[in-house]
Amino acid sequence: MQYLEESYDIVVVGAGHAGCEAALACARLGLETILFTVSVDSIALMPCNPNIGGSSKGHLVKELDALGGEMGKNIDRTFIQSKMLNQSKGPAVHSLRAQADKQDYTRTMRTTLENTDHLTIRQAEVSDLVVNNGELTGIKTSSGALYHCKAAVLATGTYLSSRCIYGDVSIQTGPNGLMSANHLSESLKAQGIEIRRFKTGTPARVDKRSIDFSKMEEQFGDKLVVPFSFSTDPATIQKEQISCWLTYTNETTHEIIRKNLDRSPLYSGAIEGTGPRYCPSIEDKVVKFPDKDRHQVFVEPEGLYTNEMYLGGMSSSLPEDVQHAMYRSVPGLENVKIVRNAYAIEYDCIDPRQLTATLEFKAIKGLFSGGQLNGSSGYEEAAVQGFMAGVNAAMKRLGRDPVILDRSQAYIGVLIDDLVTKESKEPYRMMTSRAEYRLLLRQDNADIRLRKIGYQIGLVSEEQYKNLQEKEIAIEKEMKRLESLNIGASKEVQGFLEAHESTPLKTGTTLAELVRRPELNYFMLTDIDKKRPYLTEDAAEQVNINIKYDGYIRRQKQQVSQYKKLENRKLSIEFDYSDVKGLRKEAIQKLNLYKPMSIGQASRISGVSPADISVLLVYLEQLRHHKKKIVSREDES
Repeated sequence: MQYLEESYDIVVVGAGHAGCEAALACARLGLETILFTVSVDSIALMPCNPNIGGSSKGHLVKELDALGGEMGKNIDRTFIQSKMLNQSKGPAVHSLRAQADKQDYTRTMRTTLENTDHLTIRQAEVSDLVVNNGELTGIKTSSGALYHCKAAVLATGTYLSSRCIYGDVSIQTGPNGLMSANHLSESLKAQGIEIRRFKTGTPARVDKRSIDFSKMEEQFGDKLVVPFSFSTDPATIQKEQISCWLTYTNETTHEIIRKNLDRSPLYSGAIEGTGPRYCPSIEDKVVKFPDKDRHQVFVEPEGLYTNEMYLGGMSSSLPEDVQHAMYRSVPGLENVKIVRNAYAIEYDCIDPRQLTATLEFKAIKGLFSGGQLNGSSGYEEAAVQGFMAGVNAAMKRLGRDPVILDRSQAYIGVLIDDLVTKESKEPYRMMTSRAEYRLLLRQDNADIRLRKIGYQIGLVSEEQYKNLQEKEIAIEKEMKRLESLNIGASKEVQGFLEAHESTPLKTGTTLAELVRRPELNYFMLTDIDKKRPYLTEDAAEQVNINIKYDGYIRRQKQQVSQYKKLENRKLSIEFDYSDVKGLRKEAIQKLNLYKPMSIGQASRISGVSPADISVLLVYLEQLRHHKKKIVSREDES
């Protein structure tokens, strides 16, 4: 029997948020790329919450955009409400979040993919990996077709051997009733890849016409919309926004849930997979937080041209009749009509400790992995991993150095480092608290941190990079001007300070010192700063933050300098730690298992103590001196 046989540079398996970014990155770098999906209709699908961004996730999207990714641009084109979260707190935790029109988001991303050169989209289920001598050479589909390739990115999301469950109903399907991928897991296992079982959930979708919004709190978008993409002109996205709504569960809701816990597959043992701690089902919330008399329910539109509303905060796998009673106990939902039941989805994923920091499998050269397959949760976490996996697959094919972001450079670096070095028994979610250097890793300066790297990769244009350089020069010049410009205790200045309840001046001071006052900022000083040059809004924000938080920023940069010393001490992945005398047995086992790429990475592995790192540093120093002596003897001879 004859089968189809083709060759590509890169194969990408899965067309969710990770697969889209991986495929676009490879194709835009000029590599012939084929993107496989079980359904073309599932490209960039939002099977759960209809939004992009949020706390720490907004940072990831801004970083992805700075590097040359697509998610930020796509949400800027398709959002229906936008909000900057945590504005009452410091700039390190400000996070942009936008409500999407789900169908428009999917359709717009698909259009981008379909019109990208070097990119082919194929609806087919990938069933087998072709591996020769530990190196990937191709993939096979369930139809028997063979696709030769130089590298591949697996971005299977929640489709791998997936099943959707609510009550006694269990269906072998992917999200939204789409086909699951039921063959690839066995191929991965046959190659020695460790598979684990995770689960996530989603709430019901309900008919807007059956909701009484008068009993809910209206939630508005920001008056001034800030774009996700550094390439988006803010003026082009100021538009009328759609409202979201807030209501709460109550004791009646909780009692309905408690009485039916024995029918919940979460508690009956019907669900085997581990769920996300930071996005629990409503059953979990009621059980784990018995002292709470109510929980928030966010009622969010799924789009402009549908009456479906998403009930954020009430994901569930309870039976259909219980869901009906439970949702109708919530104020404003007394007569609600369910369009789609809530359900849990259970799926196969890998232990990401089997990957290097490039997201390449240690055991199979040329095979990369990104997104929820790596045991993470969330569209944003998936997208950045897909992008980095795609970039590194492309770098391998092009014979260029891999791209690895460390923890001091980006939230993306924190995310990937956590995944490949730390044991996680539940879906990983990004949070600002995970980033040690979060004052430096703000979303507002993602372009300054990462645009140059995107340009070096080849995914940021010459014009975009030039714009960044001009912005950096303008910021630097303005900061120097403010630090050097003295301002006297004139009547005008004193009147300004009095109007803003700020301490009057006794002697002259610099404008920078006034910016540093808690009650003042750079933007407020326009009235007494007559010769201020024009700056764009985002450049002015950088000036304000860099001056106001100067002391904290300098201190954190010193911490990064110490961190870099350990990160720059590279380790070979061929290194056998059994040769190092003085290392504890657990440390030897863990180091040989993880094969860290640097001393810094080794220090973050659970089971490797500071004492083990000291032993390792001494051994490496001895090794260096020994090599020096050998070279010296060879030179003498």
